[in-house]
Amino acid sequence: MLRCHARRGVSAVAVQAALLASSSGVFAQSTNTELPAVTVEAPQTARAKPVTRPARPRAASAGRAARPVAPSASVSASTPNGAVTAGAARDGLNQAPTGQTETTIYRSQFDNRPAVTVADVLRESPGISVKQGNGPRDIGISIRGSNARNGFGIRNLVIFDDGFPVTQPDGLSRSDLIDPRAYSAIDVIRGPSSALYGNYATGGALNFRTRPGDTIDGVEYGVDGGSYGYLNNYLAAGKKVGNFEGSLFASDTRGDGYIGNSWFNTQTVNFLGTLKATPDDRFTVKIINNDLSTRLPIRQSLNQYYQNPFQQGCATGVSAAAGCGTVTLFNNGFNATAGTDKETAVQAGLGRNDRRTIVGGRWEHDFDNTTTWRNQFVFDDRNINQPTGTTSAIGDFPSYNFMSDVTKRGEILGLESTTFFGAFYNTLTASSDTRNVMPGGNATLGSLSSNLYSQTTNYGVRAREELKLTTSLTAVAGIGWETTVLKGINTAYAYAGPTGTTTTTLTTADRQFQNTAPELALLYTVNNEWVLRGRVATGYGTPQVSNLFVLPSGLSGNNTQLQAQKNLGYDLGFDWTPNNTLKVSATGFYEFFRDELVSQATPVNSPNTSYTFNAPRSEHRGIELAADWKFYPGWRFMAAYTYLDEVYTEYVENITNGAVFSFNRAGNKIPGISPNELTARVGYDEFAGPLAGLGGFVEVQWKDSFYMDNANLLKAPGYELVNLNVHYKTDLVSDTFRSLNLFLEVRNVFDRTYVASANNIANTVTAAGLQNPASVLANTTGSIYAGSPRLFVAGMKVAFR
Repeated sequence: MLRCHARRGVSAVAVQAALLASSSGVFAQSTNTELPAVTVEAPQTARAKPVTRPARPRAASAGRAARPVAPSASVSASTPNGAVTAGAARDGLNQAPTGQTETTIYRSQFDNRPAVTVADVLRESPGISVKQGNGPRDIGISIRGSNARNGFGIRNLVIFDDGFPVTQPDGLSRSDLIDPRAYSAIDVIRGPSSALYGNYATGGALNFRTRPGDTIDGVEYGVDGGSYGYLNNYLAAGKKVGNFEGSLFASDTRGDGYIGNSWFNTQTVNFLGTLKATPDDRFTVKIINNDLSTRLPIRQSLNQYYQNPFQQGCATGVSAAAGCGTVTLFNNGFNATAGTDKETAVQAGLGRNDRRTIVGGRWEHDFDNTTTWRNQFVFDDRNINQPTGTTSAIGDFPSYNFMSDVTKRGEILGLESTTFFGAFYNTLTASSDTRNVMPGGNATLGSLSSNLYSQTTNYGVRAREELKLTTSLTAVAGIGWETTVLKGINTAYAYAGPTGTTTTTLTTADRQFQNTAPELALLYTVNNEWVLRGRVATGYGTPQVSNLFVLPSGLSGNNTQLQAQKNLGYDLGFDWTPNNTLKVSATGFYEFFRDELVSQATPVNSPNTSYTFNAPRSEHRGIELAADWKFYPGWRFMAAYTYLDEVYTEYVENITNGAVFSFNRAGNKIPGISPNELTARVGYDEFAGPLAGLGGFVEVQWKDSFYMDNANLLKAPGYELVNLNVHYKTDLVSDTFRSLNLFLEVRNVFDRTYVASANNIANTVTAAGLQNPASVLANTTGSIYAGSPRLFVAGMKVAFR
């Protein structure tokens, strides 16, 4: 007989006391640890299982800088005498490195609301900016403005999934494979981080942590659905049996999209399994697979956005409404001899059909209670078919990544010490084609436009020492050394006459970069309330092989003079926790860049969508603020604010229009950087009585306007959005069901039209050498996607025993 009812009868006084005793959990700096779980029981039937509430982080106690510990069965958090194990210390290097500015976003912050893309989750952290990319879950993620200038994908930061790298050796990450429903926590590590994470970590790192099997302890099924045909069916299963713990997440997500030609269909699988084979040996397997099929609209000019932001009435080029983007296609598929045709994205069938498969393995061996040796191997294959404009990119990009390191906990001269040393090697070799798209619909392919053979290899070593100088003061020193080898052969094809007589142009590159990245940090625990941190560190990032062969016009050519970018950054911050209901965190930073790699959009009918150049010197400075305040029982206020001021300090831009004209950009703002961003939320949750589990919140998102060009003539408009949410969660006493979650959220309540993505655009000049004004730049296409109008999303999740 099925017995199912909401659990009631818990003392309101006991519940409120337990909640006030727990601390704020909106974010955790590197000084956080966690409280023991709080379990509240009520009389129930014999087969009902106890409900364990997740532990919430609190500030480290005075005199001890607590280290983060991963909630994993693979590593015992402490030795019998209470010391942190070497394995747990190694996990902490991917989650919250001591002395570094870091925020952890916990599942509890997004479990009761829509989590359509990673952008919905990462806004909870200061220092993070997000923008819509080329696909439903393709989100451009920027830390301190690091990736805001890129036209697609994620660069200038390194991404991990349960400690396994999902950034390929060429520095490219894509967020298509990230379904936020899979994760228990996300670690946002900010500031130059190449000493620990190597090439491309100029902005920092992200570590996504899936849910351990024992926290799922059964099966969960959920469904989210809403406006514009959005539907996400997902399942999580997990268990710990003996020495094995495993978890599996799978989702099927689809929708029609709110912009013309933007329907999508994507499936994701994420598996983590750990076997403790012996008391000293642990084996972990990681598998991620994502299949994506999506149609893709054309990026608009600013004027087109104002005319027709959602690109409606764009069935064909000849009858397209105002504001519809078009691409010019060769009728014969190889040149203009037979004429050309202007087609909309719907008519041409533009889109993406991609697959990403990642398989990783890790072996950890404890030599003793204080020393852990970790070996990790990852195979990562990115297979693409992307007719995104006048051309289609087609290729397979398999990569291999091997890491080996030793972590030692002990003493040096009587001082508590954590020592880390590791070596790594990764490589990616691929041959990719760019083919012309021709009329006929469904992205009909014409002749080959270019072929790129590319090889990227990185290898090096890194070392780190953490030393507790006193009970309150911890010092950190680290260094990384790396060699990067870039090899490429770009073959461009040109076709003459009606028969397409072929000529080829070869451009080759064979570049080697050597980079060294030191870092120093101090962490000072003043008392129970105050923790101070200071850090100076460096980062570096080499170009991608494909960057070496794209000219400002978007045509294939020689851009092989590109240099690696380097940055030196200073961080100074504090965490203030005066009581269990309030936490405030603030960080100021100042970073100096040399040869910063900056991308800008090329004309929409170009074979390549972005051009990359070096800005000799630039400066990035800013402030990051976060607050979590439980100002009254049941009420909670959370905020994450970022201020950025990023300028060129040395850069002369040459623009060609018959002759070459030079313009000094020193003192100009770097385009793509919003100076102010804020996410703030106030909510209420009822914890006792007949309405226990019912709650809601109001959220405000603010993004300031920003420049779109190097001359600072044209701005993308800023926006303010308001979201409303109501949710309900109850534990169930049943032979079959454990809990029920329900939510309803209205996004963009006031139906604002706003810019969700604006790629940088190139400045142009007249024949007389005068820069064209903003009124002309506003007609430059290839830049803008509009954000979603008002939408409704409802969700339900049931947990089974």
